[in-house]
Amino acid sequence: MPANPRRTKILATLGPATDPPGVLDALLTAGVDVVRLNFSHGDPSSQIARATAVREAAQRVGVEVGILADLPGPKIRIERFADGKVLLKAGDRFDLVASVDAPPGSLREVGVSYLGLPNDVEPGDVLLLDDGLLQLRVDAVEGQRIVNTVLNDGALSDRKGLNKQGGGLSLGALTERDKELIAVAAELGADFIAVSFCRNAEDMNEARRIARAAGSDAALVSKIERAEAIENLAEIVEASDVVMVARGDLGVEIGDAELPGLQKKIIRESLARNRVVITATQMLQSMVDSPIPTRAEVLDVANAVIDGTDAVMLSQESAAGRYPVKAVEAMARICLGAERQFDHDTDFEAAPRNLERADQAIAMAAMFVSEHIGVRAIVAMTESGGTARFLSRFRSNSPIYAFSRHDGARRRMALMRDVYPIDFDSRGLASRDAARSAVKQLFDTGKLAIGERVIFTSGDTMEQHGATNTLRLLQVGASGCAEGLGEL
Repeated sequence: MPANPRRTKILATLGPATDPPGVLDALLTAGVDVVRLNFSHGDPSSQIARATAVREAAQRVGVEVGILADLPGPKIRIERFADGKVLLKAGDRFDLVASVDAPPGSLREVGVSYLGLPNDVEPGDVLLLDDGLLQLRVDAVEGQRIVNTVLNDGALSDRKGLNKQGGGLSLGALTERDKELIAVAAELGADFIAVSFCRNAEDMNEARRIARAAGSDAALVSKIERAEAIENLAEIVEASDVVMVARGDLGVEIGDAELPGLQKKIIRESLARNRVVITATQMLQSMVDSPIPTRAEVLDVANAVIDGTDAVMLSQESAAGRYPVKAVEAMARICLGAERQFDHDTDFEAAPRNLERADQAIAMAAMFVSEHIGVRAIVAMTESGGTARFLSRFRSNSPIYAFSRHDGARRRMALMRDVYPIDFDSRGLASRDAARSAVKQLFDTGKLAIGERVIFTSGDTMEQHGATNTLRLLQVGASGCAEGLGEL
């Protein structure tokens, strides 16, 4: 019997480490399902060139690979220092100057990129610089100047990030630059667009409107990295196609101690609302410089897999690390190991009731049949990928082979746990003929064996979005074609 493929998907960030010839092909061969273009770095032309290289590499390797365009968002940074770096001591006064005319930074002060910061802070607030490595207590706000006391010794250099402990900054998620970059994402054909520092559903709705106006049908990804986003989590998840647990800035704002519980909460909320979820940030951070991960990193990735995340993400490890391919290989090994150890048991009592859509009902029925009679695979005919997404939310032990003629739909499905997109043109085929052809294709490629049972879902009328209304139980016959066992 063919072995199950890896169920959890891998997202890898591209950067200088992935640009040399052959590296991108090696990454895709090692198991990357979606690549991330970090729009915080590089110019549009370089991102378009990387996207083109991804499409070419995917064709050479013969895999479906999605592209995620990650918008910079309103990242607050300090400005530059006159000498590049300062060493601050606990107890020192150090001012932040919210002015376009702020002088070059010194031991006494530095400018900040967010000119509205004085309106968002008050005495007693704690500001966190460089991912929390340096902390300042606000003592006074004097016009454009924020007077602070340094709380711990530390070095501070150009353009480091700034957060407010506990959140509360009023700047919106989409900057003017983000809106321009959405058009770039549309031009390069991004399959996903990630909105950084989103606060509420309207941030996601605005991004969706801009993307659609630019001609993009990309799935919208909400990055949960602000304290305000936790307060509005349900509405953000509902307004998103994909949710990312962005643990870097989130951990800085809410504190490390709260992060593990919130990660689990975000994953649960996403799955409950039928959304795809990514766990990201520093998952294999030591592999920036080391060819093997630490045991703590292995446990971190494995726990995210066991919690039900659809995908795990590499950032600096693949973009700028010394071992980008080894990092992907390590991630794949850890995912497979966690999946083998996980005792799967679908809780149908916790499944949603009063379903309004036929494709959701068929997905639930397919998973119930799969769990109770045992099948080798689930085969779904899908136009947009919606049926595959509903199927994947139930976390079956059976792989879901999603057949679609649409390139964009297949690439978006590449991020869904348990889902394996396959190019298949169903136009002109009756549902039963499509079932025979799909099962034969899986048999010919070694994914099915004679005698194995398969669940097949489709619509009475092919090529219609959201039209899935039929479930068939099939068996692989002696010739590799499907033989009917039953139909709903």
